[in-house]
Amino acid sequence: MNIIQNHQLVYAMTAANIPALRADSGSKVIFETCDCFQNQITSEAQSVDTLNWDHINPATGPLYVIDAQPGDVLKVDILAIDIDSFGVMAAIPGAGLLGDQVTDSQIKVMPIENGMARFSDKLSLPVVPTIGVIGVAPANGSIPCGAPGPHGGNMDNGKTTAGTTLFLPVFVEGALLAMGDLHGLIGDGEIMVSGLEVAGRVTVRVTVLKDRQLAHPMLETDTHLYTVASHENLLAAVKTATENMHQWVMAHSDLSFNEAGMLLSAAGNAEICQVVDPLLTSRFGMAKSVLEKLARV
Repeated sequence: MNIIQNHQLVYAMTAANIPALRADSGSKVIFETCDCFQNQITSEAQSVDTLNWDHINPATGPLYVIDAQPGDVLKVDILAIDIDSFGVMAAIPGAGLLGDQVTDSQIKVMPIENGMARFSDKLSLPVVPTIGVIGVAPANGSIPCGAPGPHGGNMDNGKTTAGTTLFLPVFVEGALLAMGDLHGLIGDGEIMVSGLEVAGRVTVRVTVLKDRQLAHPMLETDTHLYTVASHENLLAAVKTATENMHQWVMAHSDLSFNEAGMLLSAAGNAEICQVVDPLLTSRFGMAKSVLEKLARV
């Protein structure tokens, strides 16, 4: 098995990153990841003021996928997400939707056992492991791992679970896939700026798809197809995700422009991934049971 270890980290996605591993299309790869704080927090007695903020949102990688070229699509089957035995959360003044009302920072460490995260003595929550940061190198420049965009990145999409497939546009040779920022739990919006931040291991299968056109990430689950978009304005992100789904429906059906829009309005859902980064992320979801009935014969 191909393994990229959790000391093989990058803090930005860029074509300048040196590959941690090279693998053929169709290969299985394990990414060992740190949490978003690079495992700096182990106790509730710690202060966020002591953290090295230059080591936030590290991503493990990158993986150079042989034969991936600009204009291709990288298919990432998420086969398993195994998380550590505890996770951490933080409340930080000025961070998140409630940050303007947070007067004192606080760290919460939550033990995880038998698939449950202990929030308090009275409350345990079933974990749903997800990937917060997953993306490829952009065509130009360098994008911090903490930022989302057409390349993927810090989308904090709560649907990115084991058993799902992520489709990413390829902008540079080899794609240069990296990932991290796992969550044991994350609510849509991630309104307090952190989910249940955990370290762990992600097992994926990477496949290069030729002759495909994709401008933004797409995600397929057992039941739904999602288009994902990010923008500094949330409404603009929602609009782009909606337009991308509308274009997909028109390309895979005989519906007119108006009919495709009506279908999205009747049976689709505009949803939020996260609203705490400089760029905000939205997804638009359609049930596959609906889309399958539209397929051209």
